[in-house]
Amino acid sequence: MSETILVAVAWPYANSEIHVGNITGSYLPADIFARYHRLRGNRVIMVSGSDAHGTPVTVRADAEGLTPLQVYQKYHASFIELFQKLGLAYDLFSSTHTENHFKVSQAIFLALKQNGYLYTERQQQWYAPSQGRFLPDRYVEGTCYLCGYPNARGDQCDGCGSLLDATLLIDPRAKTDGSTPELRETEHFYMDLGALEPAIVDFLRQRQGYWRPNVLRQSLGQILADHLHGRAITRDLDWGIPVPVEGWQGKCLYVWFEAVIGYLSAAIEWAQLSGQPKAWEDWWFNPEARAFYFIGKDNIPFHAVIWPGQLIGAGEWFGKIFQEDGRRLTLPFDVPANEFMNLEGQKISGSRNWAVWGLDFLSRYDPDPLRYYLTANMPETKDTDWDWDDFVRRNNDELVATWGNLANRVLSFAYRNWEGRVPEPGELRPQDQEILQVVEAGFQNVSDHLSAARLRAALNEALRLASEGNKYLDSAAPWFEIKTDKAAAAKTIYTALRVIDSLKVLFAPYLPFSCERLHQYLGYTTPLFGEQYTETHIDSLGEHTVLRYRPGQAGVQWFPSQLKPGQAMVQPAPLFRKLEPSVAAEERAKLGKHE
Repeated sequence: MSETILVAVAWPYANSEIHVGNITGSYLPADIFARYHRLRGNRVIMVSGSDAHGTPVTVRADAEGLTPLQVYQKYHASFIELFQKLGLAYDLFSSTHTENHFKVSQAIFLALKQNGYLYTERQQQWYAPSQGRFLPDRYVEGTCYLCGYPNARGDQCDGCGSLLDATLLIDPRAKTDGSTPELRETEHFYMDLGALEPAIVDFLRQRQGYWRPNVLRQSLGQILADHLHGRAITRDLDWGIPVPVEGWQGKCLYVWFEAVIGYLSAAIEWAQLSGQPKAWEDWWFNPEARAFYFIGKDNIPFHAVIWPGQLIGAGEWFGKIFQEDGRRLTLPFDVPANEFMNLEGQKISGSRNWAVWGLDFLSRYDPDPLRYYLTANMPETKDTDWDWDDFVRRNNDELVATWGNLANRVLSFAYRNWEGRVPEPGELRPQDQEILQVVEAGFQNVSDHLSAARLRAALNEALRLASEGNKYLDSAAPWFEIKTDKAAAAKTIYTALRVIDSLKVLFAPYLPFSCERLHQYLGYTTPLFGEQYTETHIDSLGEHTVLRYRPGQAGVQWFPSQLKPGQAMVQPAPLFRKLEPSVAAEERAKLGKHE
């Protein structure tokens, strides 16, 4: 029976280019997971978009002398270009700066207010006399009062991962000009997380034994150590979503509150663009639906604590806003948050240009080698390190020599010696049956890992099976068999083609470009996957471009080889390029330099 899967992907701040740490942290894992479930025939929507309203966007705008809208539009276009080139097949990649997102975010706010989970309070907030304005928390930096980290942000400490009260920062300074701010009184709406704590804790306890330890440690563990408290959800800003309450002009919904609502608003937008305006309810009001949130570890508290609190607190009132019979929104099924990827032993830093930028990488190399290395080195349980020597080694030894070479030598040999068709094998031998059974058994192992978002383990299993295929081929040596017994060689090549055909499916979520080509070389006409495309729409906020995914003819493909003897093939070509060892030194020399 088909499953209903929501793949919710972290929203990148529209203030800087995307680097490999971002990609392996959340964007690529989500795509692999979504592609796997599509191959299984499950009902999948993968959604995200650009976070247009975060204070990093306004900080960038101030620095570049641009408007926040101009900054957001610039980086939003860049994200879409990267995701298309990298093959991230979003059903919808949108943004928070849409009329739809404004409406949905305000509806969540009003539902929480109606249910008694919002209150107002006058508070002290940092004010910069030199700028004549209140400072959003991310405009303030200082020393963390919990761990002593010297460059903590006003909302969260990157040193200890804790959510912070900006007014308690030690030695605070304004991020924009370094001036010392002063505390002044202002009024804001607060979300009553203390009142929601029992329900949030109950929800998190139900996830014990399934969620990753780091996620539970930063959610349930922190709540039990230090109870939840009210948290301001509005700010004195002029760039963002207006507070939908009379008399609150000049204040907007705080970005941490409204950005996570994007998972819901994007699903609603997707349904509208697809001509099925109620379709989103199958994912959001369906108790059988499963929602997976792919994020980095710095976003765990917002997705594992606050977002479930928003969904619980909205209760039936949100449903009543959109339909007559109010229903409760679907809570996260899993939050498979990754740790961080470093670079050559140092933390990635955009300001120092100590980064491997996604679009820059793809200007010189193919997307599948990047997808492969970032998965093989994915920081699922601990921080990992991008190393250029290791990238070249894995590309050459694993991707080219183990998998690519297996596919290329078998397909080339078959195409050349059997007139471009899959050989007629006759009755298979025990050794042929054995390797087919080994690979077919691997489908269950890979499925088990992928279903639990253990992406590295699944890839390692697929690579192990490719090694078994190479052992079988080297043992049978069809290039010698064909000289004395072409019928025996036909059995070997037919078996090897079926092994490759099956491995193609197992590798496809990771290597969609090369596996789609391999699929065509084997003579299939129905594609493994659909296609990406963009659309541009206009609403009350202006022009809006989105990235979308069209399934097309692609359907259920997650099964062992169905290759038929006599099937016409297409002349093959190598799937991957071998890299010279000098590539590592050349790329490493570019790090830290500014053009």
